[in-house]
Amino acid sequence: MAAPGGTLNCEDFSMFQEVLKAMRTIDDRIVHALNTTVPTVSFSGKVDATQTCKQLYESMMEAHLSRDKAIKACIAQTSEVVGHLREERAKDSENLALIKQLRKEQTNLKLMQSELNVEEVVNDRSLKVFNERCRIHYTPLKVK
Repeated sequence: MAAPGGTLNCEDFSMFQEVLKAMRTIDDRIVHALNTTVPTVSFSGKVDATQTCKQLYESMMEAHLSRDKAIKACIAQTSEVVGHLREERAKDSENLALIKQLRKEQTNLKLMQSELNVEEVVNDRSLKVFNERCRIHYTPLKVK
C-alpha cells in the first residue's frame, strides 16, 4: 500500500505504525483545517464554506478509506504468514525458532487488528469535529 511518506510495511510493526501516523495527518489537523478554512458567521461572505467543507469531507473520507484498506491488507498478509507458520509447527512441533517466529507473527497480527479500533476512534473524532463546524454549510449524502 502506498502512503505519503512511504509504503506500508507489514513485516515491521513499528514502521507500519509510523506510516499510519503519517497517513492520519489529515485527522490530526482537522480542527486547524476547519478553523482556517471555514469562516465564522461574521466572515461568511468572503469564503464558499459549502465548497470548502465538501472538499475537506471528501479528502477526509479518501484518507479513511485508504488507511482502512492498508490495515486490512496487512492483517490479511500477516494472517497468511501465521497460517503458514502454524502448518510448519504442526509438522515440526519441536522447532523452537519456528515457535518463536509464530508467536512474533501472532503478536504482530493482534497489534494490527487493534489498529482497526484506533482507526475507528480517529475517524469518529474527525467526523464529530467536522459535523460540528460544517453541518450548516455541507451535509454529506451518507455519513458513515
